[in-house]
Amino acid sequence: MASDTSTFVFFFVADIYSISGYYIAYRTESRCSSPTYSSGLFHIVPAMPNSNSNSMVLYFGSMSTLLSNTASRLLPETSSYESHEQWMARYGRVYKDIYEKEQCSKIYQENVQYIQSFNNAMNKSYKLAVNEFADLTNEEFRTTRNRFLAHECSPSTSAFRYENVTAVPSSMDWRTKGAVTTIKDQGQCGCCWAFSAVAAMEGITQLKTGKLISLSEQELVDCDTSGIDQGCEGGLMDNAFDFIVSNKGLTTESNYPYKGVDGTCNSNQESNHAATITGHEDVPANSESALLKAVASQPVSVAIDASGSDFQFYSSGVFTGECGTELDHGVTAVGYGTSDDGTKYWLVKNSWGTSWGQEGYIMMERDVDAKEGICGIAMQASYPTA
Repeated sequence: MASDTSTFVFFFVADIYSISGYYIAYRTESRCSSPTYSSGLFHIVPAMPNSNSNSMVLYFGSMSTLLSNTASRLLPETSSYESHEQWMARYGRVYKDIYEKEQCSKIYQENVQYIQSFNNAMNKSYKLAVNEFADLTNEEFRTTRNRFLAHECSPSTSAFRYENVTAVPSSMDWRTKGAVTTIKDQGQCGCCWAFSAVAAMEGITQLKTGKLISLSEQELVDCDTSGIDQGCEGGLMDNAFDFIVSNKGLTTESNYPYKGVDGTCNSNQESNHAATITGHEDVPANSESALLKAVASQPVSVAIDASGSDFQFYSSGVFTGECGTELDHGVTAVGYGTSDDGTKYWLVKNSWGTSWGQEGYIMMERDVDAKEGICGIAMQASYPTA
C-alpha cells in the first residue's frame, strides 16, 4: 500500500485545484494509456468536515481512512473497485498516477460488464473471461498487439506440395507430437508476425530433425529490418521466412532472448544458427480444404482478424465470431478437430501468454460458409520448407 499512499499524496499536493473548507477538486479527464490535463474539467469530492491544512496532512498519511469516507463518490460500486484491485494484484498492474488508475478502473468495469453480459446470454459456443487485457479499450489492445501487415494475394500460387494429398486424419494436434514449443508472450511489441513464423519453423525443424528447439523471435525483430518487416511496428510471415533463408538460419531463444522492444541486431548472437529452412510456400488462398491438407502435414502460419472484443477476452469453447477479414494478427495453426457438440475447429497457437484463451490457445470454427474462413484464417496461410 506504500505506493498507493505516495501516489495519493502526489495527487493532492500537485493537483489541488481549490480547498475551501469542505471541498477539494482534481482533474479526471485523463485516458488510461496517456493521461492529459486541462483546465475547466473537475471532479468535486466532499472533503472531511472541518478540513484544514493540518487535518489534510493527517489524511495524507491514512489512505484507507480517506478512501472509506469518499468511496461512495469516487467509486460508485465498491465491489467493482475491489475487483479491480484484485485484478491489479494478480497481474502486477501498476499505474503511474491516480488519474490513470481511475480511468483504467472505469474501462475495467465496462469490460467486466460486457463479459458478464455476453456469458449470461448463453447463445454462443464460446465463453469470455477477464484476463490481463481487461483495463484496455479495444482500440488500445489492437494498437499494441496486432501488427500483421496484410498484403494482396495472387489468385494463384506457385507451388503447394500438399495439393495431391487425398486423405488426412480426422484430427491433428501437433503439440502431442512434440512439434510445438510452450506458449510465448509478445508483450506490447507488435511483432506477432515473428512469433507466427518462428512457431511454424520450430514445427518443421522438429519434424525434420526430431529436435524441438525454441528459436529466437528477437533476432527477427532486431535483424529483419531492411524490407517490409519492421520489428514491433509490424511485418509479414513470408518476409520473415525469406530473411531466415538469406540469413542461413535462426539462433535459439536462449542465445538471443526476447526483450519485447526494437533493438540493434547483435551479429555475434545471430550468427550462431540453430536451425535452417530452405524456403516457404503459400497455401492456396481462400480454401479451407487446402489449409487442412497443410495443417495435417505441419504447423502453418496464418493471418486472422483479431480486432474484436470477443477475441480480446476469449476464454474457452469454439470461437465462432464476431470478426471480419481485415487481417491484423499473425498466429500459427497447430492442429484441428471436432468438439463434443460436432463443431469443427482449427487449433491455433497465439502469442499473448498463457492467461489468454485456453492456456494461450484458441479453437476457431472450421469449414464455415465464407471461403475466407473464420476471421480470414484461410486468406494468407504459409509454411516454411526444410
